[in-house]
Amino acid sequence: TASWLLVPLVTLPARFGTRGVGAGVAFIGVLVLAIAIAIEPSQPLPPISALIALLTTLTAVSVLSTALMRSDVDHRTEAVIDGLTGMLNRRALDQRLQELTAQALVSGQPVAVITGDIDHFKRVNDEHGHAAGDAVLVEVAYRLRKALRAFDLAYRVGGEEFLVLLPGAGVPDAAGLAEQLRAAVAAEPAAGLWVTMSFGVSGSAGPHLERARLLNEADAALYHAKARGRNQVVAATPPTVAGAAAGV
Repeated sequence: TASWLLVPLVTLPARFGTRGVGAGVAFIGVLVLAIAIAIEPSQPLPPISALIALLTTLTAVSVLSTALMRSDVDHRTEAVIDGLTGMLNRRALDQRLQELTAQALVSGQPVAVITGDIDHFKRVNDEHGHAAGDAVLVEVAYRLRKALRAFDLAYRVGGEEFLVLLPGAGVPDAAGLAEQLRAAVAAEPAAGLWVTMSFGVSGSAGPHLERARLLNEADAALYHAKARGRNQVVAATPPTVAGAAAGV
């Protein structure tokens, strides 16, 4: 009988929090006591020590399974979330790009990428310290997320480099969004320091979508934005984008 009672306690942490598990333990404890009391009078009651041992076992199993489940969730979160900014990281980006590439082959939908880099960020660290640099990163990440739509995917892919993935968007729309992001960062000081960002935009669609090329073209456009004076948006116009738009 005890083995059947263990099943719900092991599975509870997968769907409920600590309060849910606690409620489950309490319910099963009451159930065990009710069963013990409801035994036919002709049969002897189980020893109190046996009931205590059973309840102790059930509680221990629930605590252990909760700890294991929470540890598993934490490790999964750490694997795809940047610890400083709370944004998705490069590992999460690689996984999502694989999914979008497979979907694009079937649906033909476009995918655009915005790559952004904080201008002169090394100077921030050198002149104000790494704590100030971290504060700037946190504030910039917040502004980027605030300016994005709920379904836009934002990533921190390097020290001061961020990336936005836009499924279903073309290069012109992505460039317009990148300009909004640029303006949001430059609008006021971040953690007390004036900073700006440069952005590169690229896009592709359908069978033309190749992950490496999409990212490389966005990086090349970002490089041109830096070379042209920073604090601006440059959109790539590679043959892959033009061909996809023309239906080649």
